Amino acid sequence: MSANIHPLACVDPSAELGAGTSVGPFAVVGPGVVLGRDNEVRAHAVVGGPGTTAGDRNVFFEGSVIGCPPQDKKYKGEFVRLEIGSDNHFREHVTVHRGTPGGGGLTKLGSRGLYLVACHVAHDCVVGDDVILSNNVLLAGHVLVEDRAIMNGASAIHHFGSVGTMSYIGGLTRLVRDAPPFMVTEGHPARVVKVNGVGLARSGVPEERIRMLRSAFRHLFRGKYPTLREAIAAVEQEGLRCPEVDRLTQFLEAQAAGRNGRAREAHR
Repeated sequence: MSANIHPLACVDPSAELGAGTSVGPFAVVGPGVVLGRDNEVRAHAVVGGPGTTAGDRNVFFEGSVIGCPPQDKKYKGEFVRLEIGSDNHFREHVTVHRGTPGGGGLTKLGSRGLYLVACHVAHDCVVGDDVILSNNVLLAGHVLVEDRAIMNGASAIHHFGSVGTMSYIGGLTRLVRDAPPFMVTEGHPARVVKVNGVGLARSGVPEERIRMLRSAFRHLFRGKYPTLREAIAAVEQEGLRCPEVDRLTQFLEAQAAGRNGRAREAHR
């Protein structure tokens, strides 16, 4: 089965469309774009190139603009890329930009993501699998969003920031520091308020390990320890060892080793 291209669509001859992919009226698929099987590029959507590739069964809703050049004054037309996995939904007016030479030249999105209306993924971001970016979420350049993170409406994160796995970011939250994994972070300024127990349980994390995380939370975020090292020592002394607690302490150590509360700033 070949691709189904509406007669009012504009598809560059150099684009490669997998079997079963459809392109709606007034949609644009740019030069060098590679789309896998059974993708949907709906009316008025734009998938730009060159350097944009996507896997299978992605849906690009009306008015989305995916894979266009980065918003960076230093960008001078160099070949840069956007890689997208499979089974993502990009709702109306979502924008995702290719990378920049100074940032490694690659923006990379995983699979099974839900990108809701008008959210923005800037150049050189890395987004994991099974994420939800709600309406009007803003990712600045070079941001990392790990697997199964949820960012609620109109939350925004500073460039080179990180959002940890299975974290839950409240609506309208302004993140200028990394958001730790497994935690609920919200507010302006942002504050870690509790363990994301609901999200952890839905992901199949055993209750015993969730209880360990809650005990570790009290040491790491509510304890009166002078240093992070002392807080982590208290966690270890209490015997709070499980994959989630270990990941959390590693994340906080990397954050402390970075700059301005952002681990990825150390690699600028």
